[in-house]
Amino acid sequence: MKISTRGEYALRALIILGQEPARVMTISDLAEKTLVPTSYLEHILLQLKHLGYVVSRRGSRGGYRINRPPDQIVIGEIIRQLEGPLAPMGCVSVTAYESCELESMCLLRPLWMSIRETVANLLEKTTLDDLLRGKVHQAAKG
Repeated sequence: MKISTRGEYALRALIILGQEPARVMTISDLAEKTLVPTSYLEHILLQLKHLGYVVSRRGSRGGYRINRPPDQIVIGEIIRQLEGPLAPMGCVSVTAYESCELESMCLLRPLWMSIRETVANLLEKTTLDDLLRGKVHQAAKG
């Protein structure tokens, strides 16, 4: 799994909006604080609006604000919705499984499964509030 700039920029925008949940921020303010080009950020914010993470207000005092409390925004959910499956290979994906002829005898599959489980567990445990408080959960070491 690789996070694209779209996923990273969406998370940056949500972090900025989550720092002041009641505040409506203009797209230019968000672009400046996230270091994301305004035109690209507009597309990302529209997608986040469609997914229900942000709301917009029109007019001279318009802009965007977060639509849910930060502790109810799960990072894994955002990544899946914007980027797709968390699995490094289709044969271990929960949401987009792809069969493989070698699957039953593949010695790599347990590795891919472990990677998928570690990433998924970490992202599913982490909320926007955790990021705002600097509290990122540690992956289990074994």
